[in-house]
Amino acid sequence: MTNTPKLIDPFAREINYLRVSVTDRCDFRCVYCMSENMTFLPKAELLTLEELDRLCSAFISQGVNKLRITGGEPLVRRGIMTFFQNMSRHLESGALGELTLTTNGSQLAKYADELAACGVKRINVSLDTLDTDKFARITRWGRLAQVLNGIDAALNAGLRVKINTVALKGFNEDELETLVRWCADRDMDLTFIEVMPMGDIGNEDRLDQYWSLKDLRARLAKTWDLIESDERSGGPARYVRLSQTNQKIGFITPLTHNFCESCNRVRLTCTGQLFQCLGQEDESDLRSVLRDNPDDDAPLIRAIHGAIATKPKGHDFDYSRQRADGQMTRHMSHTGG
Repeated sequence: MTNTPKLIDPFAREINYLRVSVTDRCDFRCVYCMSENMTFLPKAELLTLEELDRLCSAFISQGVNKLRITGGEPLVRRGIMTFFQNMSRHLESGALGELTLTTNGSQLAKYADELAACGVKRINVSLDTLDTDKFARITRWGRLAQVLNGIDAALNAGLRVKINTVALKGFNEDELETLVRWCADRDMDLTFIEVMPMGDIGNEDRLDQYWSLKDLRARLAKTWDLIESDERSGGPARYVRLSQTNQKIGFITPLTHNFCESCNRVRLTCTGQLFQCLGQEDESDLRSVLRDNPDDDAPLIRAIHGAIATKPKGHDFDYSRQRADGQMTRHMSHTGG
């Protein structure tokens, strides 16, 4: 069953992809994502799992057919597997084409089999280095062995794993070829992401972290033959294949190549705020509509359509003037990646 497109923004883009942050909490403190001493949201502000179900189901009823669960770290939310189990009913009905998640991998050893049983077919794992000491430094609290064990558990459960790596100047430049080969040996695709100006991260400087993917791609081309690909996964990545490994390599380039013209997604936070664009501050409060109308979804659906009607054409991220123009005040962990 294919949903009829129902959510069309002012630029005639069909919105069929919802990213949902189920928590702002994380068991890591990655230096480009969070400050080390975070103040997390009080429980009363968070949507309950039942409210998340109702909101996601409303979007699905309006043509959303891809649902990605994010955080923070989604798998640290208490009871989160109940939510996945409930969402699987939309897979079984055919209303939802894909249920997936982005994770840091720390909890995969515990949950990989359950995720597969809920109909999750593929996941994204954020991993920026294969060096134990560097991993501890960039995540502040993380342990590499725990993540690698989680990735193995996901692969053993039959999940398709894609690695997401943030390109960080002076940090993982020397691991480029190592990361590609490590993923190829495990039949995992790999996507590189430019660091984005999201939130106050303390002493870290965005410009010092920024490594252009144009330069990274040129480095790749010195070792492998890159075959252009028109493949799309429903997200912002553009892909090539390496002829030597048949491996798919993605590039998410909000700074060197704006991907807004094909944007098909919106982001729902764990507090019920809908961000129509990752790189803009505009938001719509769906939580109040949800809670003010506990037995009637019609106002909620009207609010969703109203929010989509204000979706902007694109973001304003820009490092070209040697400052992080377009910087967002909220942390990535709040918006949900």
